Formats: sequence, C-alpha cells, structure tokens
Amino acid sequence: MSSKSVAAKPRMNRKRFARYIPVYVLMLPGLIYLFINNYMPLPGLVVAFKQYNARKGIYGSPWAGFKNFEYLFQTNDAWLITKNTILYNVAFIAINTILAITVAILLSEMWGKTKNFYQSAILLPHLISSVIIGYLVFAFFSVENGFVNNFILAKLGKEPISWYSEPKYWPFIIVFVSAWKAIGYNCIIYLSTLLGFDRSFYESAMIDGATKWEQIKYITLPLLKPTVIMLTLMAVGRIFYSDFGLFYQVPMNQGALYPTTQTIDTYVYRGLLQLGNISMSAAAGVYQSVVGFILILGANLLVRHIDSDSALW
Repeated sequence: MSSKSVAAKPRMNRKRFARYIPVYVLMLPGLIYLFINNYMPLPGLVVAFKQYNARKGIYGSPWAGFKNFEYLFQTNDAWLITKNTILYNVAFIAINTILAITVAILLSEMWGKTKNFYQSAILLPHLISSVIIGYLVFAFFSVENGFVNNFILAKLGKEPISWYSEPKYWPFIIVFVSAWKAIGYNCIIYLSTLLGFDRSFYESAMIDGATKWEQIKYITLPLLKPTVIMLTLMAVGRIFYSDFGLFYQVPMNQGALYPTTQTIDTYVYRGLLQLGNISMSAAAGVYQSVVGFILILGANLLVRHIDSDSALW
C-alpha cells in the first residue's frame, strides 16, 4: 500500500466524522440523560443486599444478603400481587397492540388537517398526568356526583353502584383507562412505520383487484410484523412492572379495591411508607429487572427459533 493511500485514510475519516457532527450533537442530550438516569445509579443496586442506614451510607451499611427479598416472597399477598401484575400486563400488551395497529391503519388512510387533529387528540391522554386521569375517572364513577350513576344508570332505571368499594369492576376500568392512555403513543410508532412503506405494493394490489381488507392482511400486517415484535419484546421485559399512577392514583388508593388493583409496585410503595425500609424497595426493583431481562432473552430466543429475521439479535 502506498504512502499516499495511507495518508488519505485519516483525512477520509476526519471528513466522515465532520459530516456526522450534527448527528452526534443531536445524540448528545439523549446519551447524557441515558448515562445519568440509567448508568450512574447502577452502583446503588448494592442497597438491595444491605440493611441500609442513612448515617452509615450505602457502602457502610451492614450486609443483609437475600433477606430483603424475603419480604416479597413470604408475604401472604405475594401470589396476588404477582398474578395481578402479570395478568394486567398481558392484557395491556394484547389489547393495546391491537387497538394501536387498528387506529394507525385508520389514520394512514386520512389526509390533511383532519389527520393531524386526530393524531393530536389520540396522543393527548398519554401526556396527561396520572393524578388528573384519576380525577377524570372519579368524575365518571363517583357515587354521588358521577356521570355513570347520575346519568347512564339513572336513565336506565338502575340502582347506583358504589364503584370504589366493588373490586370486581376494576379490572375492566383499569384495562380501559390503560388503552385510552397508551394507544396514542403506540399508534404514532405504528403510523410512522406505515407511512414508510412503499406505496407501489398497494398500487399493484389495487390493480390486481385486492380489497382494502386483503391489502391490510397481506401487505400491511406482514410489513408491520418487525415493529410489533420489537414493541412486544420491550413490553415483555417490563411485564413485572406496572404503571404506578394507573394502579395507585386512578383507584384513589382505596383499600377495598386492593384485591384487583394491588401490584408489585404499589405493594412495595405502601410497604415503604409503612416500614420505611429502603433496602426492601431496592430489592423489589432488582427482582423486577432481573426477571424482565430473563423474559426478554427467552422471548427473543423463541422469536429467533420461529423467525430469525424478526428477532432483535
């Protein structure tokens, strides 16, 4: 290799680096946030294995081993909170994915200002605080002044229902509120993917006489499969987590509703308030993270076994 070609390589690399400087600048805030929020707290994981004492600090506190994890597994509510957390998340994954894809397909058929309006309207609930959503739900289901009791049930001649003392209704309410809140964010992701599809596929299908449903079935859904798998795998990784605001603020922390609204996150939070045990709370976070990581690996291995092209790695 000549000396000229060797000298030309550093110049090419510098030009290539200079070309992508704007991209690196745009990446910088996200990388800084990722480092501060996700990587700097990692040494604090040791709190889960210690009996934390604020005076002695994290590393000066005595070791407790796995005793902090016993709180989650030895309590009488361990099965209940685990079951609620998993079943709710399974329902969220299935229902929210189907609704988000459906709405994304409908929005992709719209044009102009109408489409922009519906996009904004659907995304708005995702941006609303859980506290506000809790009071919106309360406005519907309040015993005395709620819309459902005073207008819908009254018009039907039905007796008012004490919604905040009847646990059996809340699985449906929680799932509905979750779908209303989450559908907008997932819909935008699917919509952006849809808009990137080659329109010639649809034009060819129309020439061949394919109906709209056949276009969705044989073109849209297969092309959306990688995005669906990616988002589903990410959701599976958080199947042992729950939306704290959804399960704490929306039911207004009513004790009568605990059988159907208590999850791992809310249980640990209430235990932290009562016992003040920071180490126990940290242990719950480590447990959720480890299980989520294992589930992602397992789900990805299953996807790779069935369809290697759709796996994340």
